[in-house]
Amino acid sequence: MSLRRTLLTTRRILEQLRHDPRTLALLLLVPTALVGLLAWSLTNQPGAFDSVGPKLLGVFPLIVMFLVTSVITLRERTVGTLERLFTLPLTKADFVAGYAIAFGALALVQSLLVSVLSYTWYGLAHQGVPWRVSIVALCAGLLGTAFGLALSAVAHTEFQAVQFMPAFILPQLLLCGLVIPVSQLPSVLRAIADVLPMTAAVHAISPLQTNPYYLGQFAIMLAYILVALVVGAATLRRVTK
Repeated sequence: MSLRRTLLTTRRILEQLRHDPRTLALLLLVPTALVGLLAWSLTNQPGAFDSVGPKLLGVFPLIVMFLVTSVITLRERTVGTLERLFTLPLTKADFVAGYAIAFGALALVQSLLVSVLSYTWYGLAHQGVPWRVSIVALCAGLLGTAFGLALSAVAHTEFQAVQFMPAFILPQLLLCGLVIPVSQLPSVLRAIADVLPMTAAVHAISPLQTNPYYLGQFAIMLAYILVALVVGAATLRRVTK
């Protein structure tokens, strides 16, 4: 793995996205708009957005980055870009690391944008620490990127990549505590929920009074990011058969 080749890959991806305003809008504006829509819809319910809003800051970045990364990575294979790149001295690790850095930078911008607007214009008043919410949103975006890179390896078309979203995302949405508190789940489901990345993102945002062990949740998210990136590098195929 070469730092120079990795950074060149990162630059190529960012240049490509710079000329794709629709993808940039999906990455940066959609999560912001969704959180704003939620805040608006809960205007007549004092305190409701303060309870639900922070949790969604750990969910929306994961979903959006997963969808965009998996589709774009698969497109690199189907149009032959990846095959041409591997005729150069570029390793799978260079490719995956370059993608991770590029989309990680976008995830950082996304998390800052959503967090700043939530705590200012949207009126979020959360007992947690604002900078911790931003870091969780960033880690959630990195999780989506890492899982998108890993799961795109088993898809053959962009439609199949999108199909992974309900199979991978929806179960986590049901178990992460947004719908039903994890503590109220049946014991088997609770044991599963406790190790899910989205659950870790939701719990890491919780105030210290209700979750003093938030560092452990960060550790779970970082472990998933590293494992998913390693799997993505190991299973990356040059072409789609």
